[in-house]
Amino acid sequence: MEQINDLFNAVILAGEDFVITPRIILISIGSLILTYFLLRFFRHIISRTLSRDARDKFRSVFAFVNYFVYIVILLIIFSNIGINVTALFAASAALLVGIGFALQTFFQDIISGIFILSDQAVHVGDVIEVEGKIGRVVNIRLRTTRVVTRENKILVIPNHKFMSTILYNYTENESMIREVVEVGVSYGSIPYKVKEVLLSIAKNHHAVLETPVPFVLFDDFGDSSLNFKLVFAVKDSFFSHVVQSEIRYLIFEKFSLEGITIPFPQRTLHLPQSLKKHK
Repeated sequence: MEQINDLFNAVILAGEDFVITPRIILISIGSLILTYFLLRFFRHIISRTLSRDARDKFRSVFAFVNYFVYIVILLIIFSNIGINVTALFAASAALLVGIGFALQTFFQDIISGIFILSDQAVHVGDVIEVEGKIGRVVNIRLRTTRVVTRENKILVIPNHKFMSTILYNYTENESMIREVVEVGVSYGSIPYKVKEVLLSIAKNHHAVLETPVPFVLFDDFGDSSLNFKLVFAVKDSFFSHVVQSEIRYLIFEKFSLEGITIPFPQRTLHLPQSLKKHK
């Protein structure tokens, strides 16, 4: 027994402030293995109580917790070996400050990611608009959020963007969204006739919802036109621009059949009499 004890306490490496022995190595490895299984068990227990969407978000947050726990365990191991952790931090203070500045945006993304996951401001499947870019959220990670745009391109958004810019979530309340198509007609047009044609187009379009009922706003008296807005609702906001385009085609076609004119800006050039004679 004494020989085994001496074997475990044999000095492998020693310095002024630390000593490494087989016992310390085994305890350190055992601590890391135990931490791994405890974290895995904890993740499994928590995940069982969460929904599928919440489970994906929890895994992202838990990945950050894993890094933090392992750093703490390593610091405890260094302290048990005899390494002065405080002195280690003091000696590398300048390096840590430089790394901190370099990783400032990185940590902003991670903290913002935790806020997004906990606040549930954005979910997978939501249609959002950030800095004029519209897309459907396909993945929320701790540092970035991936969005597929209407052009089927993957947009990788750093999470700090959600904290520093205005975010439009088209599907926060429900999948239905109101859209608007604006059109101007000549002053010779009959407003109620224009309203009737616009409502007929909206009600007969397959993608426009019956409820809420489409309606028309007489928006304003323009310089050269009477301005109207056709307001309607669609189920999938991701493809609302396609519906708007189809309705504009129909408006142009129906207005032509009904004799309703869509005016365009015109300029009249008056020439002096001297120029007319010279010509």
